[in-house]
Amino acid sequence: MNANDLLLRNWDACHDKEDWYPPLADALNGLTAEQADWHPAGEHANTIRETVHHLIFYKERLLRRLTGEETAYLPGVTNDDTFAARPGEPEDWHAAAARLAEVHQAIRDRIAAWNEHDFERQLPGQRLPFGIWANSLALHDAYHTGQIILIRKLQGSWPSHRSFD
Repeated sequence: MNANDLLLRNWDACHDKEDWYPPLADALNGLTAEQADWHPAGEHANTIRETVHHLIFYKERLLRRLTGEETAYLPGVTNDDTFAARPGEPEDWHAAAARLAEVHQAIRDRIAAWNEHDFERQLPGQRLPFGIWANSLALHDAYHTGQIILIRKLQGSWPSHRSFD
């Protein structure tokens, strides 16, 4: 297995292939807009919708770098800004969840087309190669998937028993 194959395996596991943890697609499956906007009482925590917007921001950023549309950080944008999302109509929530899946797949398609040297290709204006950046983003997804599942457990919308293969 080469580095690209391992990256694709991790990329798939973080989004839609069951591995040691539930994938993000399962964590979002069946979620209503009301559930996506729920906050635990008394504690500051991002909602699931806000977390999805955060994930979209960084995935779109990587995609723009892969396509050459972006070569540097956006000035004035902080990490906290990337969570900005306002509760809206149910269609807005479903559009955000669909956008996340779409951009994830667009990146996956590009990684699948890489040759053995593309993994080590440098990101414009950065010291990290594309492959390391993408692998870190997969780990980032896994981290936030755990948060989403915890929020769903707190609100009672996560099944108490899951079956998976």
